[in-house]
Amino acid sequence: MSEKQIPQIDFDENFMAEALKEATKAGKEDEVPVGCVIVHEGKIIGRGHNRTLALQDPTAHAEILAITAASEHLNSWRLSGCTVYGTIEPCIMCAGALVLARVDRLVYGATDPKFGACESLYNIVQDTRLNHRIPVSGGILKDQCAKIMQEFFRKKRRNDS
Repeated sequence: MSEKQIPQIDFDENFMAEALKEATKAGKEDEVPVGCVIVHEGKIIGRGHNRTLALQDPTAHAEILAITAASEHLNSWRLSGCTVYGTIEPCIMCAGALVLARVDRLVYGATDPKFGACESLYNIVQDTRLNHRIPVSGGILKDQCAKIMQEFFRKKRRNDS
């Protein structure tokens, strides 16, 4: 069955499930459980999960690592024709990187009221002052995406007390 024959919501949920697998990896590594996959022509060409602690790098967010992998795959810094699936609304840094990479579409799971830069605090990806805007679909598998974050931080709070 081709991409066009699968209803868009099912297509989005399938790839968000892959992003959730990446988020689960991050959580197992004691990283904030955020995951991201980048899709081009119906295939995942970039994957990432948060690795800021492991790499001791504040820029090692899931989206940045997935962008790097997708750019290497396409041998291009432009990710035209790509859709990004992230479990959480991207932060300012990641939203800016998505604009710079010229991605075609952003799909995310749960909003991020503290750092979100695509709806919650800012809307960088659709700012008309920038040279590229990205259509956004939020709320895909939002309950699962929010739950993995809530459980991670609940466990952290229990262990810190």
